[in-house]
Amino acid sequence: MPKFLAVYTMGGDALQRFRSLSKAEQDAIDSEGVPRWMAWEERHAAAIVHGGGMVGKTTRVSRDGIAPAVNTICGYLVVEADSAEAAARLFEDHPHLTVFPGDSIDIMPFVTEMRV
Repeated sequence: MPKFLAVYTMGGDALQRFRSLSKAEQDAIDSEGVPRWMAWEERHAAAIVHGGGMVGKTTRVSRDGIAPAVNTICGYLVVEADSAEAAARLFEDHPHLTVFPGDSIDIMPFVTEMRV
């Protein structure tokens, strides 16, 4: 079955707004969102190939060297589905979008698979 990379994104403005909330407000969002995220993962466990995770600050390696960078990626997950649309439908009610201040979840098919 085809595999898809799901990349959670959150722009700087959304993150700034979340961080500007009081600790109590952030905790309230977490106390609602974390159980809903776990329930989402349980509902879709059969499709999840790699649990992925949330990611922190970016360090970019380029021809110019190594330097701090900024992007909107805040996490990822790998799922299996019959098509990109089927993979995307798994995320329609995801707490990243419905509870947390996430911008989007980008779904990309793997076109090659590397073996390590």
